Amino acid sequence: MDASVSPKTSLSSTFESDVRKVVPAEHVRAAAASDAVAGVQPTLVVEPGNEQELAKVLKLANTAGLAVIPRGGGTKLEWGNPPERSDLILSTARMNRVIEHAWADLTVSVQAGCTVAKLQDTVAKHGQRLALDPLWSEQATIGGVLSTNDSGALRLRFGSLRDLVIGATVALADGTVASSGGKVVKNVAGYDLPKLVTGAFGTLGVITRAIFRLHPLPKETQTISFLTVDAMEAQRLVLAIQNSKLVHSALQICCGVEMQPRVDILFEGTEAGLSAQSAQLKLMAGEAIQDDSTSEVWNRRHEMFSRTENDGDSFAVAKFTTLPAEIAQTAEMIGKIAASGLRWGAVAQATGIGLVRMDGAVPDIAAGLRRMREWLETRGGSLVIEQRPAGMGELEAWGNSGDALGLMQAVKRQFDPQGTLNPGRFVGGI
Repeated sequence: MDASVSPKTSLSSTFESDVRKVVPAEHVRAAAASDAVAGVQPTLVVEPGNEQELAKVLKLANTAGLAVIPRGGGTKLEWGNPPERSDLILSTARMNRVIEHAWADLTVSVQAGCTVAKLQDTVAKHGQRLALDPLWSEQATIGGVLSTNDSGALRLRFGSLRDLVIGATVALADGTVASSGGKVVKNVAGYDLPKLVTGAFGTLGVITRAIFRLHPLPKETQTISFLTVDAMEAQRLVLAIQNSKLVHSALQICCGVEMQPRVDILFEGTEAGLSAQSAQLKLMAGEAIQDDSTSEVWNRRHEMFSRTENDGDSFAVAKFTTLPAEIAQTAEMIGKIAASGLRWGAVAQATGIGLVRMDGAVPDIAAGLRRMREWLETRGGSLVIEQRPAGMGELEAWGNSGDALGLMQAVKRQFDPQGTLNPGRFVGGI
């Protein structure tokens, strides 16, 4: 959407004055062009210093009928649909502390504006980690990662964010500060707010703090890669590994145009354990060729979003889901769709979650993604557009929402009846 024609509500001088009574004036500023959200230009940026300030500002905006866009590190603002309106950016940049690391209980409490890298550095001092490998951890914040439910290859062994988060505090649109969960891993009392707001794209409330379960840092790690003749052989190897007694932490298939399919596997543990598992893996690999590899292969997801463009072509990146047993078929279908003039690359985790990148002319990319989405949805899968080129705004980000849309709309009305938070960004225009 063109920022010059973005719909927005005029912010009154009274509103700005009221905000400055809550948040120090030096942390309230006019929005710059760089603050635009998917091309939609906001008017004001506010950086509260704590969750009480944030909740008060949110209540003022809700009362004034303004559209509020929560922002952490800003690494995933292009994800989802462009907002219908963007009046106020509510930034958690100043809410960036690790509140409490209960290392004996393997839990940590952290503010939403803390980066993932800072959290990992803090808990690593006690030999622990948040078993999560999201995109751009140096800039991505806890609140943003939770809101987008971003996870990487470690999800195979340790689960998604919904498996790791055990407590959350959320500021609702009316200024209410709600908490759920606790500081211990086994806590099932009350409504499961942490899991509800995870992946909700900030449409239900603004996450202000979260509590996670932690895992020990591995003593040693080893990455082994194999080249296969085609995607089908790569899938057979992946399924064999999944059905074996190997204790692997990550497993992925990488393929693309003019790229030989590759299988990457990550082991974590003791040196003796890694040696034994490596020997067993090589026996299972059969005729697959072992490839020189390092831990850099796990940056493939990051590389997909690189803005490097070939010969002036544009590119788009989409997240897809498919059955683990159909990863090869999915890769083959991408290749067929892209044969009309698109370059492509894909990385798929053994769980069936992956990313595909298409490079080429914008109309060809849009047509290719549309065909890919139709094919996946007929097989129970999905395709969500995460990075799109300019001029491709007509293609909706989320695809078919299925029969869950009515329930999601009801939850949205319960938490944010006026549509204050991230209006239009989520599934079905929520």
